[in-house]
Amino acid sequence: MKHEIDGLVNRMHAAGIPFEEAVQQFERQYIYQVLVKHRGNQCKSAVELGMHRNTLGRRMAELKLEMAEVRAGFKRPVRNERPVFSELRRQAR
Repeated sequence: MKHEIDGLVNRMHAAGIPFEEAVQQFERQYIYQVLVKHRGNQCKSAVELGMHRNTLGRRMAELKLEMAEVRAGFKRPVRNERPVFSELRRQAR
């Protein structure tokens, strides 16, 4: 892992990315990954991150991390496309 971080830091430094921006991008991605792990649940994510739920919400706003972005992959399929519903419909016919 240290080798990967070293490589990332070297690439960011070579690209001229300022320290503050690098820290923000790291923090944004870290929080995003934890939110995805907990399917957008901010309470569980805040506990794992070791912060209060309100602090997490404030940091998300500061980092411009929208819940719609996090939950984009978690939407249910349309009812008639759900596997269980489709199978029940076939059996009823």
